[in-house]
Amino acid sequence: MKQSLLFHSTNGVSGSVHFREALLRGQAPDKGLYMPGFIPTLTLDEISSLRHKSYAEIAFAVTGKFLEGQIPGDELMRLVTDAYDFDIPLEKVTGRRYVMRLDQGPTASFKDFAARFMGRLMQYYLKEDKRKLLILTATSGDTGSAVANAFYGLDNIGVVVLFPQEEVTDQQRKQMTTLGKNVRILGLDAKFDDCQALVKKAFADPELEILNLSSANSINIGRLIPQTVYYFYAFSRLAERGEEIVFSVPSGNFGDMMGGVMALKMGLPVKRFVIATNENDEFPEYLRTGTYRRIEPSKNCISSAMNVGHPSNLARLVSLYGGNMDETGKIHRQADLALMRRDLFAVSIDDRRTRQTIGDAYRKYGLLLEPHGAVGWAGLEEYFRENPVDDNKDQLCVSLETAHPAKFPQEIKSILSIDPALPDSLMGIEQKPEDYQRIDADYLTFKKYLLSTFKP
Repeated sequence: MKQSLLFHSTNGVSGSVHFREALLRGQAPDKGLYMPGFIPTLTLDEISSLRHKSYAEIAFAVTGKFLEGQIPGDELMRLVTDAYDFDIPLEKVTGRRYVMRLDQGPTASFKDFAARFMGRLMQYYLKEDKRKLLILTATSGDTGSAVANAFYGLDNIGVVVLFPQEEVTDQQRKQMTTLGKNVRILGLDAKFDDCQALVKKAFADPELEILNLSSANSINIGRLIPQTVYYFYAFSRLAERGEEIVFSVPSGNFGDMMGGVMALKMGLPVKRFVIATNENDEFPEYLRTGTYRRIEPSKNCISSAMNVGHPSNLARLVSLYGGNMDETGKIHRQADLALMRRDLFAVSIDDRRTRQTIGDAYRKYGLLLEPHGAVGWAGLEEYFRENPVDDNKDQLCVSLETAHPAKFPQEIKSILSIDPALPDSLMGIEQKPEDYQRIDADYLTFKKYLLSTFKP
């Protein structure tokens, strides 16, 4: 058996650890994010062989490259088979342009792909170790419900989710606040970045070590690895051998984007990633100028899950391209921007363009998008405008739709005058009683809540 892959911190101070420790810790002790010591690869023959495999089998092949020696193969196959029991539609829009709908899971969000797999991995390791964990996570929209659903009812894992009270939809909130049991929800009069800052501060607080804290945000390497899989899946179903694909990824905290870039580094033939943000344009500006500036406070856009003024996963991206960025966004060593610009095309889409894209896509193609997917589709249109050589019928392109349109009924109805059909996962949620607590966006208040509620 090959030697197990080790994971190091992007801050470079904490020592390297095995996947089990990186997963259960969430954030490295030096406040950095865990990255694999090297990116394992798939050969073109291995990638071609995925064409005839199910999604679970592709997940086994791809994640197994990172987890070899960390979990028995039969256990890994059991976990991915259990996690991925829903469809992943690839909807043809026009020519060879597709939308990959990652909204068919139990919470109608792409976050289900990572959260369900990560939850099962954590449960596997915790049972082996006879340990308990308290998951802290901040959400700008869909992470909270996906994490709450993935960990709901597990007796060895508690969950606390923080969310910005005024920046999630009713459906997003109710998917979290109607569960109960081991899931506790905290609403803050704050921005997502403030919620995330409280979580990160708690991880670094030695007085909270007794709570065995971990994260289910995309800062956790256990979220990142499974997000590489659906890029391989789309390629396996649509691409011809020898061709390259263009992906457009609506991006907020950049975990989804990092999963794609890691798939590229694993050998997936990607011609370009379109990184489409909303008006929080800190990354498009960084890629354009080489200077990084956080947006504080983050701008409140209708693509609410992307209202992030300082994406945590930028530290991973900078690291992957040879640089070093700390948790505050300070760059200590510049990344290879020329290579980054070759691989990535970044664009900011404002709310006016987002709404226009929802209307245009539906009227022109019968394509129903919600705000996040519309940002991705508009980003792809901008890419073609600036790269006309790729604007042809033969170029394979896939834009990611990351949430179900029914989670944004007010916007859809105001733009299209239709009510999007509810998926099964949202049926009856309006009638369920909610249970959540509002607290101040103050660390001492948050810390007191954790100790009073969970201290052994």
